[in-house]
Amino acid sequence: MLWRVSPTTQVGFARLITDKATFAYLIDVFILPEYRGRGLSAWLMEVMHAHPELQTIRSWLLTTSTAHGLYEKWGYEVHPNPQKVMRKFNNQAYTKDK
Repeated sequence: MLWRVSPTTQVGFARLITDKATFAYLIDVFILPEYRGRGLSAWLMEVMHAHPELQTIRSWLLTTSTAHGLYEKWGYEVHPNPQKVMRKFNNQAYTKDK
C-alpha cells in the first residue's frame, strides 16, 4: 500500500508479508515527516485491513517502538508472551565484505 500526492511523489507506504490464509506481518509503515499528522498512517491501516484478500487472517504481527496508540485502535495489543518471540538478525547482510 502506498500514498502518493502526485504520480511522481510517494509520501508513505506500508508493507505486509502474508500467506493470505492465516498470518500477516505488518512491517515498514512509513510517512515522510512533512506529511505526518494528516491521518495517512490511519488511512493505510484502514485500506489494508479492509482488503478482501485479508479477511481470513487470524493472526497479525508487528513491532513498533513509537506508534502503540495507532495500532491499538486497530485491535493490536502487546504480545502476551514476548519471551516466546525470537528473531535472527544479520547486521552484515548489506556489507560488501561478507
